[in-house]
Amino acid sequence: MAEAMSQERPLTLDDLTAYFAQGSKPKDQFRVGAEHEKFGFYLGSHAPVPYEGDKGVHALLTGLQRFGWKPVMEGPTIIGLERNGANVSLEPGGQFELSGAPLKTMHDICEETGQHLDEVKAVADELGLGFLGLGFSPVWKREDVPVMPKGRYVIMRNYMPKVGGLGLDMMLRTCTVQANLDFSSEADMVAKFRMSLALQPIATALFANSPFTEGKPNGFLSARANVWTDTDADRTGLLDFVFEDGFDFERYARYALDVPMYFAKRGDRYIDLAGRNFRDFIDGKIPELPGEHASIKDWADHTTTLFPEVRLKTYLEMRGADAGPWSRLCALPALWTGVFYDDAALAAAWDLCKHWTAEDRAGLRRDVPKLGLKAVVAGRTAQDVAKDFVAIAKSGLKSRAQLNGGFLDEAIYLGDLEEIAASGITPAERLLSLYNGAWNGDINRVFEDFAY
Repeated sequence: MAEAMSQERPLTLDDLTAYFAQGSKPKDQFRVGAEHEKFGFYLGSHAPVPYEGDKGVHALLTGLQRFGWKPVMEGPTIIGLERNGANVSLEPGGQFELSGAPLKTMHDICEETGQHLDEVKAVADELGLGFLGLGFSPVWKREDVPVMPKGRYVIMRNYMPKVGGLGLDMMLRTCTVQANLDFSSEADMVAKFRMSLALQPIATALFANSPFTEGKPNGFLSARANVWTDTDADRTGLLDFVFEDGFDFERYARYALDVPMYFAKRGDRYIDLAGRNFRDFIDGKIPELPGEHASIKDWADHTTTLFPEVRLKTYLEMRGADAGPWSRLCALPALWTGVFYDDAALAAAWDLCKHWTAEDRAGLRRDVPKLGLKAVVAGRTAQDVAKDFVAIAKSGLKSRAQLNGGFLDEAIYLGDLEEIAASGITPAERLLSLYNGAWNGDINRVFEDFAY
Protein backbone atom coordinates (compact mmCIF):
# COMPACT_ATOMS: atom_id res chain seq x y z
CA MET A 1 0.00 0.00 0.00
CA ALA A 2 2.68 2.51 1.06
CA GLU A 3 4.81 1.68 -2.01
CA ALA A 4 1.87 2.31 -4.34
CA MET A 5 1.13 5.60 -2.59
CA SER A 6 4.71 6.72 -2.95
CA GLN A 7 4.38 6.73 -6.72
CA GLU A 8 1.55 9.30 -6.49
CA ARG A 9 2.85 11.58 -3.74
CA PRO A 10 6.07 12.04 -1.80
CA LEU A 11 6.57 9.79 1.21
CA THR A 12 5.87 11.32 4.60
CA LEU A 13 7.56 10.71 7.93
CA ASP A 14 4.47 8.72 8.88
CA ASP A 15 5.06 6.40 5.91
CA LEU A 16 8.69 5.87 6.89
CA THR A 17 7.75 5.23 10.51
CA ALA A 18 5.00 2.81 9.51
CA TYR A 19 7.59 0.72 7.66
CA PHE A 20 9.23 -0.18 10.98
CA ALA A 21 5.97 -0.41 12.93
CA GLN A 22 4.60 -3.05 10.56
CA GLY A 23 7.10 -5.49 12.08
CA SER A 24 5.08 -5.68 15.33
CA LYS A 25 3.46 -9.09 15.71
CA PRO A 26 1.78 -11.26 18.38
CA LYS A 27 4.18 -13.18 20.60
CA ASP A 28 2.93 -16.51 19.29
CA GLN A 29 4.23 -15.46 15.87
CA PHE A 30 7.75 -14.60 17.09
CA ARG A 31 10.49 -16.25 15.08
CA VAL A 32 14.30 -16.08 14.93
CA GLY A 33 16.44 -15.70 11.84
CA ALA A 34 20.09 -16.72 12.12
CA GLU A 35 22.85 -15.52 9.81
CA HIS A 36 26.52 -16.40 9.58
CA GLU A 37 29.44 -15.71 7.27
CA LYS A 38 32.57 -17.75 6.62
CA PHE A 39 35.79 -17.41 4.66
CA GLY A 40 36.30 -19.74 1.71
CA PHE A 41 39.86 -20.79 0.90
CA TYR A 42 41.72 -23.22 -1.32
CA LEU A 43 42.92 -26.33 0.49
CA GLY A 44 46.70 -26.43 0.47
CA SER A 45 47.47 -22.84 -0.49
CA HIS A 46 44.87 -21.24 1.84
CA ALA A 47 44.38 -18.56 -0.84
CA PRO A 48 41.03 -16.76 -1.09
CA VAL A 49 38.54 -17.98 -3.68
CA PRO A 50 37.67 -15.78 -6.69
CA TYR A 51 34.22 -15.69 -8.23
CA GLU A 52 35.29 -17.01 -11.64
CA GLY A 53 36.85 -20.30 -12.63
CA ASP A 54 35.92 -23.96 -12.46
CA LYS A 55 36.84 -24.02 -8.76
CA GLY A 56 35.52 -20.58 -7.86
CA VAL A 57 32.51 -19.17 -6.05
CA HIS A 58 30.34 -19.40 -9.17
CA ALA A 59 31.08 -23.13 -9.35
CA LEU A 60 30.18 -23.48 -5.66
CA LEU A 61 26.85 -21.68 -6.14
CA THR A 62 26.13 -23.84 -9.17
CA GLY A 63 27.00 -27.05 -7.32
CA LEU A 64 24.74 -26.26 -4.38
CA GLN A 65 21.72 -26.17 -6.68
CA ARG A 66 21.67 -29.97 -6.59
CA PHE A 67 20.21 -29.60 -3.07
CA GLY A 68 17.17 -27.68 -4.30
CA TRP A 69 18.56 -24.16 -4.03
CA LYS A 70 17.32 -21.78 -6.75
CA PRO A 71 19.68 -19.16 -8.21
CA VAL A 72 19.34 -15.46 -7.38
CA MET A 73 20.46 -13.38 -10.35
CA GLU A 74 21.76 -9.87 -10.89
CA GLY A 75 21.53 -9.54 -14.64
CA PRO A 76 23.27 -12.62 -16.05
CA THR A 77 25.28 -13.22 -12.86
CA ILE A 78 24.42 -15.70 -10.09
CA ILE A 79 24.91 -13.77 -6.85
CA GLY A 80 23.08 -16.05 -4.40
CA LEU A 81 20.64 -18.86 -3.78
CA GLU A 82 17.23 -19.21 -2.14
CA ARG A 83 15.24 -22.11 -0.70
CA ASN A 84 12.28 -22.27 1.68
CA GLY A 85 12.71 -18.76 3.05
CA ALA A 86 16.49 -19.04 3.46
CA ASN A 87 19.17 -17.39 1.35
CA VAL A 88 22.81 -18.00 0.52
CA SER A 89 24.55 -14.76 -0.43
CA LEU A 90 27.99 -13.31 -1.05
CA GLU A 91 29.65 -10.64 0.99
CA PRO A 92 32.02 -8.29 -0.90
CA GLY A 93 35.18 -10.37 -0.45
CA GLY A 94 33.47 -13.68 -1.20
CA GLN A 95 32.53 -14.41 2.41
CA PHE A 96 29.84 -17.08 2.05
CA GLU A 97 26.70 -16.24 4.04
CA LEU A 98 23.66 -18.20 5.11
CA SER A 99 20.68 -15.99 5.97
CA GLY A 100 18.38 -18.52 7.54
CA ALA A 101 14.62 -18.71 7.32
CA PRO A 102 12.56 -17.30 10.24
CA LEU A 103 12.30 -20.35 12.52
CA LYS A 104 10.57 -21.07 15.81
CA THR A 105 13.21 -22.88 17.88
CA MET A 106 16.96 -23.05 18.32
CA HIS A 107 16.75 -26.74 17.44
CA ASP A 108 15.37 -25.76 14.04
CA ILE A 109 18.11 -23.16 13.59
CA CYS A 110 20.92 -25.50 14.51
CA GLU A 111 19.53 -28.16 12.17
CA GLU A 112 19.30 -25.59 9.36
CA THR A 113 22.87 -24.42 10.03
CA GLY A 114 24.21 -27.97 10.13
CA GLN A 115 22.45 -28.93 6.91
CA HIS A 116 23.87 -25.87 5.19
CA LEU A 117 27.43 -26.60 6.35
CA ASP A 118 27.07 -30.24 5.24
CA GLU A 119 25.85 -29.19 1.80
CA VAL A 120 28.59 -26.60 1.39
CA LYS A 121 31.22 -29.13 2.46
CA ALA A 122 29.95 -31.73 0.00
CA VAL A 123 30.40 -29.34 -2.93
CA ALA A 124 33.53 -27.65 -1.54
CA ASP A 125 35.31 -31.00 -1.16
CA GLU A 126 34.82 -31.61 -4.89
CA LEU A 127 36.29 -28.20 -5.68
CA GLY A 128 39.20 -28.38 -3.25
CA LEU A 129 37.81 -25.65 -1.02
CA GLY A 130 37.59 -25.26 2.75
CA PHE A 131 35.73 -22.82 4.98
CA LEU A 132 36.81 -21.05 8.15
CA GLY A 133 34.80 -19.17 10.78
CA LEU A 134 36.81 -16.27 12.23
CA GLY A 135 35.93 -12.62 12.74
CA PHE A 136 38.82 -11.33 10.60
CA SER A 137 40.84 -12.93 7.83
CA PRO A 138 43.97 -14.33 9.53
CA VAL A 139 46.44 -14.05 6.63
CA TRP A 140 45.13 -12.23 3.56
CA LYS A 141 46.12 -8.70 2.69
CA ARG A 142 43.35 -6.39 1.55
CA GLU A 143 44.65 -6.41 -2.02
CA ASP A 144 44.69 -10.23 -2.09
CA VAL A 145 40.94 -10.51 -1.64
CA PRO A 146 38.86 -10.93 -4.83
CA VAL A 147 35.76 -8.75 -5.07
CA MET A 148 32.39 -10.28 -5.86
CA PRO A 149 30.44 -9.02 -8.91
CA LYS A 150 27.54 -7.28 -7.13
CA GLY A 151 26.53 -3.76 -8.09
CA ARG A 152 26.08 -2.39 -4.58
CA TYR A 153 29.60 -3.45 -3.62
CA VAL A 154 31.18 -1.39 -6.42
CA ILE A 155 29.42 1.69 -5.01
CA MET A 156 30.40 0.88 -1.43
CA ARG A 157 34.05 0.22 -2.32
CA ASN A 158 34.32 3.62 -3.97
CA TYR A 159 32.61 5.43 -1.09
CA MET A 160 34.16 3.71 1.95
CA PRO A 161 37.65 5.28 1.77
CA LYS A 162 36.03 8.74 1.82
CA VAL A 163 34.42 8.21 5.25
CA GLY A 164 36.73 5.89 7.21
CA GLY A 165 40.07 4.11 7.24
CA LEU A 166 38.87 0.54 7.74
CA GLY A 167 35.66 0.32 5.70
CA LEU A 168 37.30 -1.78 2.99
CA ASP A 169 38.54 -4.19 5.65
CA MET A 170 34.97 -4.45 6.94
CA MET A 171 33.81 -5.35 3.44
CA LEU A 172 36.58 -7.70 2.42
CA ARG A 173 38.15 -9.23 5.53
CA THR A 174 35.48 -9.69 8.25
CA CYS A 175 32.91 -12.36 9.09
CA THR A 176 30.10 -12.27 11.63
CA VAL A 177 27.29 -14.32 13.11
CA GLN A 178 23.97 -12.52 13.66
CA ALA A 179 20.43 -13.07 14.88
CA ASN A 180 17.20 -11.34 13.89
CA LEU A 181 14.40 -11.19 16.47
CA ASP A 182 10.85 -9.87 16.67
CA PHE A 183 8.97 -7.34 18.80
CA SER A 184 5.27 -7.17 19.68
CA SER A 185 4.80 -3.39 19.87
CA GLU A 186 6.64 -0.10 19.86
CA ALA A 187 7.20 -0.33 23.62
CA ASP A 188 8.53 -3.88 23.25
CA MET A 189 10.86 -2.75 20.47
CA VAL A 190 12.21 0.07 22.65
CA ALA A 191 12.83 -2.25 25.62
CA LYS A 192 14.61 -4.83 23.46
CA PHE A 193 16.59 -2.27 21.48
CA ARG A 194 17.95 -0.59 24.63
CA MET A 195 18.86 -3.83 26.38
CA SER A 196 20.52 -5.42 23.36
CA LEU A 197 22.40 -2.27 22.35
CA ALA A 198 23.84 -1.84 25.84
CA LEU A 199 24.82 -5.52 26.12
CA GLN A 200 26.09 -5.92 22.55
CA PRO A 201 29.73 -5.40 23.63
CA ILE A 202 29.31 -8.26 26.13
CA ALA A 203 28.33 -10.51 23.23
CA THR A 204 31.33 -9.15 21.32
CA ALA A 205 33.58 -10.25 24.18
CA LEU A 206 32.01 -13.72 24.46
CA PHE A 207 32.43 -14.30 20.72
CA ALA A 208 35.78 -12.47 20.24
CA ASN A 209 37.58 -14.58 17.65
CA SER A 210 39.82 -12.44 15.44
CA PRO A 211 43.31 -11.96 16.94
CA PHE A 212 45.33 -12.31 13.71
CA THR A 213 46.00 -10.01 10.74
CA GLU A 214 48.29 -10.91 7.84
CA GLY A 215 49.74 -13.87 9.67
CA LYS A 216 50.52 -12.31 13.04
CA PRO A 217 48.75 -11.31 16.27
CA ASN A 218 47.17 -7.89 15.75
CA GLY A 219 46.83 -6.71 19.34
CA PHE A 220 43.07 -7.26 19.38
CA LEU A 221 40.83 -10.07 20.51
CA SER A 222 38.16 -8.88 18.08
CA ALA A 223 39.79 -7.10 15.17
CA ARG A 224 36.36 -7.23 13.51
CA ALA A 225 34.86 -5.12 16.29
CA ASN A 226 37.73 -2.66 15.98
CA VAL A 227 37.17 -2.30 12.23
CA TRP A 228 33.68 -0.94 12.87
CA THR A 229 35.12 1.95 14.90
CA ASP A 230 36.67 3.43 11.74
CA THR A 231 34.27 2.43 8.97
CA ASP A 232 31.74 5.24 8.65
CA ALA A 233 30.68 7.29 11.67
CA ASP A 234 27.43 8.33 9.96
CA ARG A 235 26.02 4.80 9.98
CA THR A 236 27.73 2.90 12.82
CA GLY A 237 27.97 2.93 16.59
CA LEU A 238 25.91 2.68 19.77
CA LEU A 239 23.14 5.20 18.95
CA ASP A 240 22.88 7.11 22.23
CA PHE A 241 19.49 8.49 21.17
CA VAL A 242 17.96 5.02 21.67
CA PHE A 243 18.37 5.52 25.42
CA GLU A 244 16.76 8.97 25.48
CA ASP A 245 13.24 9.54 26.75
CA GLY A 246 10.69 9.35 23.98
CA PHE A 247 12.66 7.04 21.70
CA ASP A 248 10.29 5.36 19.22
CA PHE A 249 9.93 4.19 15.62
CA GLU A 250 9.76 7.78 14.41
CA ARG A 251 13.04 8.72 16.11
CA TYR A 252 14.81 5.84 14.36
CA ALA A 253 13.27 6.91 11.05
CA ARG A 254 14.64 10.43 11.59
CA TYR A 255 18.08 8.96 12.25
CA ALA A 256 17.89 6.84 9.09
CA LEU A 257 16.85 9.90 7.08
CA ASP A 258 20.04 11.66 8.15
CA VAL A 259 22.34 8.83 7.04
CA PRO A 260 23.80 9.49 3.56
CA MET A 261 22.63 7.14 0.84
CA TYR A 262 24.60 4.52 -1.09
CA PHE A 263 22.31 3.68 -4.01
CA ALA A 264 18.85 3.17 -5.45
CA LYS A 265 18.02 -0.08 -7.19
CA ARG A 266 16.13 -0.06 -10.47
CA GLY A 267 15.55 -3.60 -11.74
CA ASP A 268 18.92 -5.34 -11.62
CA ARG A 269 20.79 -2.03 -11.77
CA TYR A 270 22.25 -0.10 -8.86
CA ILE A 271 22.28 3.69 -9.30
CA ASP A 272 25.23 5.27 -7.48
CA LEU A 273 23.79 7.84 -5.06
CA ALA A 274 26.65 7.70 -2.55
CA GLY A 275 26.50 10.67 -0.22
CA ARG A 276 23.08 11.84 -1.43
CA ASN A 277 20.37 12.81 1.06
CA PHE A 278 17.27 10.62 1.31
CA ARG A 279 15.15 13.68 2.09
CA ASP A 280 16.09 15.07 -1.35
CA PHE A 281 15.15 11.70 -2.87
CA ILE A 282 11.71 11.95 -1.27
CA ASP A 283 11.35 15.44 -2.78
CA GLY A 284 12.39 14.26 -6.25
CA LYS A 285 15.61 16.29 -6.16
CA ILE A 286 18.19 13.59 -6.93
CA PRO A 287 20.07 14.55 -10.15
CA GLU A 288 20.74 10.91 -11.07
CA LEU A 289 16.99 10.15 -10.98
CA PRO A 290 15.40 13.42 -12.10
CA GLY A 291 11.80 13.80 -11.02
CA GLU A 292 11.68 10.41 -9.28
CA HIS A 293 10.31 10.27 -5.75
CA ALA A 294 11.61 7.62 -3.36
CA SER A 295 9.36 4.61 -2.80
CA ILE A 296 8.96 2.50 0.33
CA LYS A 297 11.12 -0.12 -1.43
CA ASP A 298 13.85 2.53 -1.74
CA TRP A 299 13.44 3.25 1.97
CA ALA A 300 13.70 -0.44 2.84
CA ASP A 301 16.87 -0.70 0.74
CA HIS A 302 18.31 2.40 2.43
CA THR A 303 17.74 0.98 5.92
CA THR A 304 19.95 -2.01 4.98
CA THR A 305 22.88 0.39 4.54
CA LEU A 306 22.86 1.44 8.21
CA PHE A 307 25.33 -0.52 10.35
CA PRO A 308 24.82 0.25 14.06
CA GLU A 309 25.58 -2.42 16.66
CA VAL A 310 21.84 -3.23 16.70
CA ARG A 311 19.83 -2.45 13.58
CA LEU A 312 16.09 -1.89 13.33
CA LYS A 313 14.26 -3.15 10.28
CA THR A 314 10.89 -4.83 10.68
CA TYR A 315 12.77 -6.81 13.34
CA LEU A 316 15.89 -6.19 15.45
CA GLU A 317 19.24 -7.42 14.19
CA MET A 318 22.07 -8.32 16.59
CA ARG A 319 25.35 -7.31 14.94
CA GLY A 320 28.09 -7.59 17.58
CA ALA A 321 29.67 -11.05 17.23
CA ASP A 322 32.63 -12.60 15.42
CA ALA A 323 32.04 -15.72 13.36
CA GLY A 324 33.18 -19.00 14.85
CA PRO A 325 32.68 -22.77 14.85
CA TRP A 326 29.32 -24.48 14.35
CA SER A 327 28.58 -24.60 18.08
CA ARG A 328 28.83 -20.81 18.42
CA LEU A 329 26.77 -20.28 15.27
CA CYS A 330 23.94 -21.89 17.25
CA ALA A 331 24.89 -20.13 20.49
CA LEU A 332 24.46 -16.56 19.21
CA PRO A 333 20.75 -16.82 18.34
CA ALA A 334 20.21 -18.87 21.52
CA LEU A 335 21.78 -16.15 23.67
CA TRP A 336 19.56 -13.39 22.31
CA THR A 337 16.41 -15.50 22.08
CA GLY A 338 16.75 -16.34 25.77
CA VAL A 339 16.64 -12.68 26.77
CA PHE A 340 14.24 -11.44 24.06
CA TYR A 341 11.41 -13.95 24.25
CA ASP A 342 10.87 -14.36 27.99
CA ASP A 343 9.53 -11.33 29.87
CA ALA A 344 11.33 -12.10 33.12
CA ALA A 345 14.63 -12.60 31.29
CA LEU A 346 14.19 -9.38 29.33
CA ALA A 347 13.65 -7.45 32.57
CA ALA A 348 16.60 -9.15 34.26
CA ALA A 349 18.91 -8.43 31.32
CA TRP A 350 17.90 -4.77 31.39
CA ASP A 351 18.62 -4.67 35.12
CA LEU A 352 22.24 -5.57 34.26
CA CYS A 353 22.77 -2.42 32.24
CA LYS A 354 19.97 0.09 32.81
CA HIS A 355 22.11 2.20 35.16
CA TRP A 356 25.02 2.47 32.69
CA THR A 357 25.71 5.98 31.41
CA ALA A 358 26.49 6.85 27.81
CA GLU A 359 30.13 7.09 28.92
CA ASP A 360 29.94 3.60 30.46
CA ARG A 361 28.55 2.13 27.26
CA ALA A 362 31.08 3.91 25.08
CA GLY A 363 33.97 2.85 27.30
CA LEU A 364 32.89 -0.78 27.23
CA ARG A 365 32.54 -0.72 23.44
CA ARG A 366 35.99 0.89 23.16
CA ASP A 367 37.75 -1.55 25.48
CA VAL A 368 36.21 -4.90 24.56
CA PRO A 369 37.97 -5.34 21.18
CA LYS A 370 41.34 -5.36 22.98
CA LEU A 371 40.50 -6.60 26.46
CA GLY A 372 37.58 -8.95 25.87
CA LEU A 373 36.04 -10.14 29.12
CA LYS A 374 38.67 -8.22 31.12
CA ALA A 375 37.09 -4.89 30.19
CA VAL A 376 35.34 -3.04 33.01
CA VAL A 377 31.98 -1.26 32.98
CA ALA A 378 30.40 0.60 35.89
CA GLY A 379 32.71 -1.13 38.38
CA ARG A 380 32.14 -4.68 37.11
CA THR A 381 34.24 -6.76 34.75
CA ALA A 382 32.73 -7.75 31.44
CA GLN A 383 33.25 -11.34 32.61
CA ASP A 384 30.99 -10.83 35.63
CA VAL A 385 28.31 -9.23 33.45
CA ALA A 386 28.70 -12.00 30.88
CA LYS A 387 28.18 -14.72 33.49
CA ASP A 388 24.95 -13.06 34.56
CA PHE A 389 23.89 -12.43 30.96
CA VAL A 390 24.37 -16.05 29.91
CA ALA A 391 22.61 -17.31 33.06
CA ILE A 392 19.63 -15.03 32.35
CA ALA A 393 19.48 -16.24 28.75
CA LYS A 394 19.60 -19.83 29.98
CA SER A 395 16.67 -19.22 32.32
CA GLY A 396 14.72 -17.62 29.47
CA LEU A 397 15.34 -20.59 27.19
CA LYS A 398 14.30 -23.01 29.90
CA SER A 399 11.08 -21.06 30.42
CA ARG A 400 10.34 -21.42 26.71
CA ALA A 401 10.53 -25.22 27.20
CA GLN A 402 11.10 -25.97 23.53
CA LEU A 403 12.33 -29.57 23.53
CA ASN A 404 14.14 -31.50 20.83
CA GLY A 405 13.69 -35.18 20.02
CA GLY A 406 15.88 -36.08 22.98
CA PHE A 407 13.69 -33.99 25.32
CA LEU A 408 16.43 -31.38 25.80
CA ASP A 409 15.56 -27.69 25.86
CA GLU A 410 17.28 -24.88 23.94
CA ALA A 411 19.69 -24.09 26.79
CA ILE A 412 21.94 -26.86 25.43
CA TYR A 413 23.23 -24.39 22.85
CA LEU A 414 24.71 -22.09 25.50
CA GLY A 415 27.34 -24.58 26.66
CA ASP A 416 30.23 -22.88 24.87
CA LEU A 417 29.24 -19.47 26.23
CA GLU A 418 28.87 -20.74 29.78
CA GLU A 419 32.39 -22.11 29.62
CA ILE A 420 33.82 -18.92 28.09
CA ALA A 421 32.10 -16.71 30.68
CA ALA A 422 33.14 -18.93 33.59
CA SER A 423 36.78 -19.04 32.51
CA GLY A 424 37.03 -15.41 31.36
CA ILE A 425 39.07 -16.66 28.41
CA THR A 426 37.79 -15.60 25.00
CA PRO A 427 38.06 -17.80 21.90
CA ALA A 428 40.68 -15.34 20.59
CA GLU A 429 42.87 -15.91 23.64
CA ARG A 430 42.67 -19.65 23.06
CA LEU A 431 43.80 -19.12 19.48
CA LEU A 432 46.71 -16.99 20.67
CA SER A 433 47.71 -19.72 23.13
CA LEU A 434 47.80 -22.21 20.28
CA TYR A 435 49.75 -19.81 18.06
CA ASN A 436 52.35 -19.19 20.79
CA GLY A 437 52.37 -22.83 21.87
CA ALA A 438 51.46 -25.92 19.84
CA TRP A 439 51.45 -24.09 16.50
CA ASN A 440 54.89 -22.59 17.14
CA GLY A 441 53.92 -19.40 15.33
CA ASP A 442 52.58 -21.19 12.24
CA ILE A 443 49.36 -19.32 11.42
CA ASN A 444 48.51 -21.83 8.68
CA ARG A 445 47.47 -24.25 11.40
CA VAL A 446 44.28 -22.22 11.90
CA PHE A 447 43.09 -23.40 8.47
CA GLU A 448 43.86 -27.01 9.30
CA ASP A 449 42.58 -27.10 12.88
CA PHE A 450 39.50 -24.87 12.65
CA ALA A 451 37.99 -25.38 9.18
CA TYR A 452 34.36 -26.52 9.16
